[in-house]
Amino acid sequence: MEVTGMLYGAKLLEFAGFPSAEVLGPGASEEDIKALIEKHGSVFIKPVFKGGIGKKGKAGLIGRASDLKAALKEKERLYFVEHRVGDTVAKANGVTFEGAVPAEHEVYFSISDSTRFRAPTMTLTHEGGMDIEELDPSRVARVPFDPLTGLKAFVVANALSDLNAPTPLISPLVQQLPKLWELYHNFGLTTLELNPIRMQPVRGRLVPIACDFKCGFDRDDPRWQRLDLPPHLFTVDYSEFEQEINQLRTYQGQSDVYVINAAGTILAPTFGGGANSLVTQMLGDDAIISSDFGGNPPYEKMKEVARICFKHWLKQSNVLFLIGGKSNNTDIFVTFRAIADALREHVSQHGPTPVYVVVGRGGPNLVRGMGALRDTCEALGLPYRIFGFDSDMSEVIAYARAADAWMKSGGREQLAKHLGISITQAA
Repeated sequence: MEVTGMLYGAKLLEFAGFPSAEVLGPGASEEDIKALIEKHGSVFIKPVFKGGIGKKGKAGLIGRASDLKAALKEKERLYFVEHRVGDTVAKANGVTFEGAVPAEHEVYFSISDSTRFRAPTMTLTHEGGMDIEELDPSRVARVPFDPLTGLKAFVVANALSDLNAPTPLISPLVQQLPKLWELYHNFGLTTLELNPIRMQPVRGRLVPIACDFKCGFDRDDPRWQRLDLPPHLFTVDYSEFEQEINQLRTYQGQSDVYVINAAGTILAPTFGGGANSLVTQMLGDDAIISSDFGGNPPYEKMKEVARICFKHWLKQSNVLFLIGGKSNNTDIFVTFRAIADALREHVSQHGPTPVYVVVGRGGPNLVRGMGALRDTCEALGLPYRIFGFDSDMSEVIAYARAADAWMKSGGREQLAKHLGISITQAA
């Protein structure tokens, strides 16, 4: 979950009392745009994308105008523009108009959780306005700090001194930057980035003004809900399947899922992040989804997750592959009973489907859970192979791939005939 740009960034910065550029949204009237231009001399026109996608400036997707006619022309150019970064493609839905902030100095600032330092870490440089990766590491301060005491003024002051920052920058930044820790800490943020902060001269003193904003939230931390952000802000272009699964997020049990290949043939609900990484890598394009449904999900949630997976993908699947490591606290019987019940109900409603069931798991109540799956597979006439906690996971994955290859080479037709359906019904 990410928020980018000043449309909502300026509102979030108000919680910290941090100065930001004046911004108008997509619905701004021509009178408002004209007044903003007259007040600031010019405006920047930026497309509004759902989620986070960078490098808009380098792609020529930021316009600037000093009169209303030019501003409206840029609005027309950028309102529904598409932007590609690597394999990510985003389509804009509106623009913002941001008042220009004159300044000689630009600052980069961010707070994030660092796996290197095992602590929240401030990244700061007085050479902002560009990709931080383009700067020599010696010109960037990365300073971990104690989350119990927060980001103190002396941490900022010491970092700026080590960077030999111009003296006029130090006092204003020391006063303002620590405020951002309160926003980060109190509302469940995982990252917070301002780039650039433009140092605007006001009555002989520099004032830091945030001119671009990006933050990420921990969606399992309920504190972000206090910000009262609109739900559509986080509805990136997910498939219908991903949206249905994401609605099931609760305090207990993961429901993280991503469609890898909508034309894949192995449906692999996976349990555990490590298992997911290995499964995704070894199955490649044969995998339909990448998922982590671990975390001891309750029966009702796991059954609903399985129901959604079966509704969208079971008909095209050659293999239903239930795989995870040896669990410490997930009740395997509850998880597998929920999946078995969902599979039985799916077949009852939609008819039989030729699918090979492969299972590999370990954890509490393992034998009872595998027994529930076995009974369901036998009742439905489906072939199955079950591996226990002492099996090598890579070998289990290789078996699932072999089962998929057998199904592709005629096994699917044989199984369809065994189930009393035509292959066209199974397709």
